Amino acid sequence: MTAKAPRKILVTSALPYANGSLHLGHLLEQVQTDIWVRFQKSRGHDCLYVCADDAHGTAIMLTAEKLGITAQQQIANIKQEHERDSAGFLNGFDNFYTTHSEENRFWCEAIYRRLKD
Repeated sequence: MTAKAPRKILVTSALPYANGSLHLGHLLEQVQTDIWVRFQKSRGHDCLYVCADDAHGTAIMLTAEKLGITAQQQIANIKQEHERDSAGFLNGFDNFYTTHSEENRFWCEAIYRRLKD
């Protein structure tokens, strides 16, 4: 039997919205995804688990206004809360960003250019 080369796998969960707390559905999906990622890593594959807060939309702006903060502050506060809550369920993201992060912009552009070429 010949050994197969490790696969490169990129995995994400559905992005939670940055206007409020995680709910049971978010956490269930994250736990299931994390189990699958850990399984792939245990098989020797290069598997990255990334996620982010979806930071687009009117609901974020309205929530921020209601709280008397900027939308950027709301996004930052929720990101911290989401990371803390996910860590409480031992979800092992390799990276957790927001859709407004510089990293997200960089990677979206890099992937687009690579696919275009």
